[in-house]
Amino acid sequence: MSVEEAYYEPLTVVVSPEEGGMTVRKVLERRLGVSRKLLSRLKLTEQGITVNGRRVYTSERVQEGDQLTVRMEQEESDDILAEPMELDIVFEDRNLLIVNKPPGIVVHPTHGHYTGTLANGVIYHWKQQGEKVRFRPVHRLDEDTSGLVAIAKTPYVHQQLSEQLQRGEVDKRYRAYVYRAPRELAGTINAPIDRDPEEPHVRIVTPSGYDSVTHYDTEEVYGNGIAAKVKLKLETGRTHQIRVHMKHIGCPLIGDKLYGYASEGDAASKGGSPQMEAAVNRQALHAAVLGLTHPISRERMVFEAALPQDLQQLEDYLLKLNGLRVLEIKE
Repeated sequence: MSVEEAYYEPLTVVVSPEEGGMTVRKVLERRLGVSRKLLSRLKLTEQGITVNGRRVYTSERVQEGDQLTVRMEQEESDDILAEPMELDIVFEDRNLLIVNKPPGIVVHPTHGHYTGTLANGVIYHWKQQGEKVRFRPVHRLDEDTSGLVAIAKTPYVHQQLSEQLQRGEVDKRYRAYVYRAPRELAGTINAPIDRDPEEPHVRIVTPSGYDSVTHYDTEEVYGNGIAAKVKLKLETGRTHQIRVHMKHIGCPLIGDKLYGYASEGDAASKGGSPQMEAAVNRQALHAAVLGLTHPISRERMVFEAALPQDLQQLEDYLLKLNGLRVLEIKE
């Protein structure tokens, strides 16, 4: 097997005058932001780190003009079954894949979801293209949330995008349809979230929880305020964060079976209607915009995904309420 077949596309830097005399580790951290974890892994790889074609230790010093190259061994997700699936690919190159995930699809295989996941379809897609890549989602969406998901195709790209997420440099914006309109049409929800001790799969707002911040802006109010379309931006990324925070301010997502109203009667008592629930068979939430800096080109990129058909149908129904006499909202 040739070097090209065994490794991903190499990363190469030429040592600058001010970097002359620095260690290999220092230059890689300074120029590429390579993490210590990835450096440790590269040290164990036969051609992981070379200077002018010669394998080196990270403690060795380099000189101006030296060509420093990093190579990562190709990997595959052997534990994920390749499965043909129609994918809405928004962007793809050798390093990064952006997919518009439909609702009803789990991102990664879990207990009870070994097939039919986004990962199964992506692995099949890569095999068809002759690519040897491990499935590395940078972030995830709930099964019934639609929208944009970023998937790294190399360990370095995954590390870089994960750090962008931690620094708040990844712009994730959502569209949601909720019962009632927020009392303040725009604002920030700063309410800590943690597991419900009685139902561990459910998240709740609790003073002892993890810091959780969601910014929202109401785009449209329907009827006399029985529902609204809201634009949201996450500052943190807790599990179910948007769904929990909107419930917290009295505006649960339409169709949300876990955090929404307990019954149609309950929804109707708050000004809702069975037609709203029938219009969308899942929480009305869509990851519409994803902005990030490409780890290789360093280009700032912004991706958008149009509303899926079910949410467009829900919006069409809600728009009709503006011309109808609707229920009075009850506290």
